[in-house]
Amino acid sequence: MKNSENNGLPGWKRALDMVIILMALPFLLPLVLVICVLIRMVSTGPILFKQERVGYQGGRFMCLKFRTMFCGAETATHQGHLQQLMQSDVPMTKMDAKGDARIIPVGRLLRSSGLDELPQLVNVIKGEMSLVGPRPCLAYEAAKYLPWQVERFNAVPGLTGLWQVSGKNRTTFTKMIQLDIQYARTKNLLLDLKIIFKTVPALLVQMWDVRRQRKHLPRPSATQAPMPLRTANR
Repeated sequence: MKNSENNGLPGWKRALDMVIILMALPFLLPLVLVICVLIRMVSTGPILFKQERVGYQGGRFMCLKFRTMFCGAETATHQGHLQQLMQSDVPMTKMDAKGDARIIPVGRLLRSSGLDELPQLVNVIKGEMSLVGPRPCLAYEAAKYLPWQVERFNAVPGLTGLWQVSGKNRTTFTKMIQLDIQYARTKNLLLDLKIIFKTVPALLVQMWDVRRQRKHLPRPSATQAPMPLRTANR
């Protein structure tokens, strides 16, 4: 383990991460087991999904998630959707909120509840992430950042963060970056505790938003062809 000066994790932050993980572990292990069984029941392929992400000061690491898409799902659509969000001033609505044939059964619930990100506790234990911080972005997203936006990398990425409890998908991409930079400049123990306590209510709001958006989707016709599935999971 590198010292806190090099890895961006102050002693208090590392201690907070480990204490909370140890306290939550007895409750999380049964939940993780159930999720693993459900994924195995509804689709073939690996239970976990690994993807390179950009972390502290631009460093790369393999981020873990529960797989929520069919193996072979194409990703070009997501890149286009993300680029549109980065270049516009609209809320950051997820693609699956509008319906996404690439997602496995139970996948939408895992994503809207944030349970798909539970494996990232391994990243936290390894010191690649923290419980609180900006979400680790993809390389093709980071490559399009403006110079001022790169400051968000001055904080170790996290499972939850200031953006997530401040509106998340109801906010714009620019607002997300501003909140991440604000956190990077002002992070402290009290702020981390506030964000952690606000995370569950924020997730409930997110699940409600996804459910409401899904109710307003047009039902697919019986003759509508399914989306072809080709490449990697998001």
